[in-house]
Amino acid sequence: MSTGPLMPKATAVWLVDNTSLSFEQIADFCKLHPLEVKGIADGEVAAGIKGLDPMVAGQLTREEIEKAEKDRNYRMKLAVSSVRIPEQKRKKGPRYTPLSRRQDRPNAILWLLRNHPELKDAQIMRLVGTTKTTIQQIRDRTHWNAATLTPLDPVTLGLASQIDLDFEVARAAKDRPAQVEESGQTLLPAEITTAKEPVSVPFASLNAPKEQEEKIDPDSVFAKLKTLKGRRDEDDED
Repeated sequence: MSTGPLMPKATAVWLVDNTSLSFEQIADFCKLHPLEVKGIADGEVAAGIKGLDPMVAGQLTREEIEKAEKDRNYRMKLAVSSVRIPEQKRKKGPRYTPLSRRQDRPNAILWLLRNHPELKDAQIMRLVGTTKTTIQQIRDRTHWNAATLTPLDPVTLGLASQIDLDFEVARAAKDRPAQVEESGQTLLPAEITTAKEPVSVPFASLNAPKEQEEKIDPDSVFAKLKTLKGRRDEDDED
């Protein structure tokens, strides 16, 4: 549905009083019901409303009205203004907080400082609509009501939405430098932990690769076993 005039009823009053347009034509242009336009003509609707000339307002042309008066099936079109009003950008500043909830802002700030210390002051200001001075006073416990403050979730208080809070927390976590995890001590080998007598092992050898471990020679092991067996046979003969 196309856009209608700025003041539809006032425009309809003027068209009823100053033109020979049908109720349907006026209703279509003003985005009203035909019966409502008929009520305006009968004086039952829009009583006391002063008519607004759509040509003066730049919403309709005289040629468009004359064309519609000659053809009952024609539907008038809203004139497009040649002058474009620039859109006003919203100025950045503290978020507006209703008067009934402003007393809860210090409690929300205290909650954010305790539960999300990674948040910057600018982020807290965007969430609850406060000032940097107030945040610093609550952080330093120099606020005039610091003794009675209670940390309360700003989402529960209605000062911020959960989506905005999660977005600011995620942004703060992204800006923090990555923490390097320190490697812990290597576990001791099973041969040392299960030994009957305590064995002192230098710390450097715990991280030594397996390739550096001493290899066992099978020939030397069998030679030692033969020597021990020969000694046992001599002891038996004695």
